Amino acid sequence: MFLRMESPTPVLEVQDWVRGEPLANFQPGKVYIVTFWATWCGPSVSAMPSLMQLQEKYKGSGVEVLAVAADEEADRADEVQAYLDEWLTEKFPQLNFRIGIDCTGEMHKLWMEPSFSFGIPSSFVVDRDSRIAFIGHPAELDDVLPKVLDGSWRTSDQAKAADRERIARGRERVFLSKISAAVRIEDWKTALSVIEEAIALMPDSIQLRAAHADTWLHKMRDMHTGLPVLRQLVRDAIDRNDENWLLGAMNQLSNPAYDYTGFPSVERFAMGKELAEHILALKELKDDVKAYSYQLVARYYHESGNKARAEELLALALKLVDGLYLADNIKQRWVADLLQTLANYSGQKVCYNAMSAVPENHAKPKAN
Repeated sequence: MFLRMESPTPVLEVQDWVRGEPLANFQPGKVYIVTFWATWCGPSVSAMPSLMQLQEKYKGSGVEVLAVAADEEADRADEVQAYLDEWLTEKFPQLNFRIGIDCTGEMHKLWMEPSFSFGIPSSFVVDRDSRIAFIGHPAELDDVLPKVLDGSWRTSDQAKAADRERIARGRERVFLSKISAAVRIEDWKTALSVIEEAIALMPDSIQLRAAHADTWLHKMRDMHTGLPVLRQLVRDAIDRNDENWLLGAMNQLSNPAYDYTGFPSVERFAMGKELAEHILALKELKDDVKAYSYQLVARYYHESGNKARAEELLALALKLVDGLYLADNIKQRWVADLLQTLANYSGQKVCYNAMSAVPENHAKPKAN
């Protein structure tokens, strides 16, 4: 049984409390925000001031915030408690909500796992009737909490849609994990069985549909069975005209990590041409998605003989990536990859800002 909106709230299995008075169970009539976090998790630490603000802002409305440290890098509760006490004293001396600890894994079993919550920070809102009202990232609480308090959230279409999407993503992730495990040991029968079961339950998942084609074509190298699967994927992607589907299908045809030896080139390029045209016609793409799409489509154009178009798209991708708000190391790696590909395609040295690359398969971009 999985945990979702309207589910009865699980019990609290907190071993001890580092801050605030102990809480044995949830009191009817109050709204609780239960957040799983860890001191080593940057997003968790960044969420703490917002949780403090929510506690201060809504304390008169019966809201109580509590955080559970269930992922600290220690096995014993006394070690975690001593460390957290020192850490909180230094980082958040004005903390205004409870902090509990659990090293047994019980809170994960009762809360995180059944709700398909795979990462931290994760927040759960417990409504006044002790039922789950919301599961998600704490950054969403500013919008959700006022609606929980006025009673409009749980009956809203927004809440129901968000809950359905969250559960679908979680189930999809579980299936993909099982598929990856089977693929790693080349247990193709199990992999395909899980894929087919998952697609029957979630036919709108591009990740599962792409995994189906990928397993037949690129893992098992079975063109006879795999090509019809890919043809249907391409047709569905074009019919939907959805960026995720179009890019997912194109990735099966134009991924530098794949070996296309033995792949019928005429059919591959025909499918690629149709996908490329639809991808480039997409409107209102975010700049990072647009840069990725240009990079992906450029490989199709290069291999199909339109080298000028491939180089043009890579140059556009470079400008887009340069303008993205990314960590420096991530941006540098992306620019370096684009620059090296452009050098390989053009057959000559190319430069961008302080970087340059020469047309060698394994050449690394160097500073000018």
